[in-house]
Amino acid sequence: MKKVIATLIASLFATAAFATTPAASTPAVPVVKAEAKQAKEVAKADAKETKAVVKADAKEAAAVAGAKEDVASAKSDTKVSKAKAHRKAAKTKAKAKAHTDEVKAEAVPAVPAVPAK
Repeated sequence: MKKVIATLIASLFATAAFATTPAASTPAVPVVKAEAKQAKEVAKADAKETKAVVKADAKEAAAVAGAKEDVASAKSDTKVSKAKAHRKAAKTKAKAKAHTDEVKAEAVPAVPAVPAK
């Protein structure tokens, strides 16, 4: 019985000694560091890609907004131009009518033809 108890005690000490040895943890540390480094690189790549997509979307949205602004500006310019053209046409018509009236007023009345005898 003494031998059995001695063997059990010795095995407990041996188990405790091997359990606290960092030899089992040592290979895992470089693997964990490598995985962390790889995960960090993947995250950076994803961030760059996301940033590029967001930047492209913002650029496109700005272009669309600029185009809409240009269209609105062109429409308002067209309205102003049309209004000016209508005013100018009305003035021209009024001047032409006044000139025609003056010409008619200044016209020498036709001399009645004398019948030949």
